[in-house]
Amino acid sequence: MIRKVFAIFAFCFAIFGNPAYAGNAAGYQLPDFTGLAEKQGPAVVNISITQVMQANTSPFGGMPNDEALSEFFRRFGIPMPGAPGQGAPQQEYKSQSLGSGFIISSDGYILTNAHVIRNAEEVVVKLNDKREFTAKIIGADARTDVALLKIDANGLPKVTLGNPENLKVGEWVVAIGSPFGLESTLTAGVVSAKGRALPQENFVPFIQTDVAINPGNSGGPLFNLKGEVVGINSQIYSRTGGYMGLSFAIPIDVAMDISDQLRASGKVTRGWLGIGIQEINKELAESFGMKNTNGALVSNVEKGSPAEKGGLEAGDVILRFDGKPISTSSDLPRIVGATKPGKQVPVEILRKGGSKTLSIALGEMPTEKDEVVASSKAPAKTEVNRLGLILRDLTPQQKKKINGKNGLLVVDSQPPAAQAGIRRGDILLGLNNTEVQSLEQFDKQLATIAVGKTVALLVLRGENTLYVPVKIGAAK
Repeated sequence: MIRKVFAIFAFCFAIFGNPAYAGNAAGYQLPDFTGLAEKQGPAVVNISITQVMQANTSPFGGMPNDEALSEFFRRFGIPMPGAPGQGAPQQEYKSQSLGSGFIISSDGYILTNAHVIRNAEEVVVKLNDKREFTAKIIGADARTDVALLKIDANGLPKVTLGNPENLKVGEWVVAIGSPFGLESTLTAGVVSAKGRALPQENFVPFIQTDVAINPGNSGGPLFNLKGEVVGINSQIYSRTGGYMGLSFAIPIDVAMDISDQLRASGKVTRGWLGIGIQEINKELAESFGMKNTNGALVSNVEKGSPAEKGGLEAGDVILRFDGKPISTSSDLPRIVGATKPGKQVPVEILRKGGSKTLSIALGEMPTEKDEVVASSKAPAKTEVNRLGLILRDLTPQQKKKINGKNGLLVVDSQPPAAQAGIRRGDILLGLNNTEVQSLEQFDKQLATIAVGKTVALLVLRGENTLYVPVKIGAAK
């Protein structure tokens, strides 16, 4: 018994007697958020919008296109009653939804998420003191999910802006918003990660937290313990529609840059290269003779783009852009987008084992892009090669659809290519940085590569190009 008591005492001393804890009360005590809530709460607003939605009339008396309801029917393979294709006419109805926002200037400018006010006919802002105002939408940017509103009021409480760069993983952060319409709700947690890249979100280095965020929190502020706004709560990871422990916030410096542009011109301009990129994994690095996986691999270059005019080619690896290192592919879109269009930028690349620096004049990102569409119809089979592929040259009609390029149509895909992700209907454009000219040329190059080596295939799939690493097998 005495030994057990001594062991417990020793454990407690090791934890609480540790100078790292003794010198910092926050090391073993939860912080007090009451002061933050009282001081910052008045600058947080509730946002409600009215929007016109489409509903389908049906024998069931009419069912609105509710996303959660639609997901239920999709999961169980049941046709949605009154859905398009079910013979139901469309009717319009008005819907209301809720979100959050915060005041960034005492004369009534408010930040929120673009998705909160999307398709809004009317936006109503409710302040902490219960006053309500109809807001004007100054502008919204879907790519970063930031929107700027203005209400006709003065002398309003406003937030203090912080620097997200100073945030540390493990640091306490606080959200204030209106989850499920419950105004002035405070939730707390810690920073789980920084600079998080999410699928289809190329322009925001998200702050990941475990702060409880639910529908209605969107657009609300994320505070550090100094009471400074460091982010805008934007997304959650969820399989149910509710909070599951992963929340994502837009860094406030990114949001304020967008806000300044919206306030000045009502729109956002971004630098544009006109390339497709992908991450470099260990296999691709090996196939390109690289020592590490740093950089962004150029998978395609758009015709007539600034990248093509500046000399960039598919297969190049961008290592630095305008003097800034590119550690992962997700770094590049953010850096390019934040660069002023028209600027002449040095771009350091790795090409076929050698380094090179190009000078490229950036263009302005267009709102719509012309994209390549390739045919995926499969003709008669031929011989299976060492990659497990059955290939054939493109027809003149197929070449025309990909702007006259040469390529090989994948008629069938078997291991190892199939295991690597090559699919029937893909078009092979390159092998290890060498453009495909013909099936004969491709087979000759493939024959020179030893069994067990990894090659990088440049693949056109539908509207996108990507590199796929495939390990060479023995001859079939």
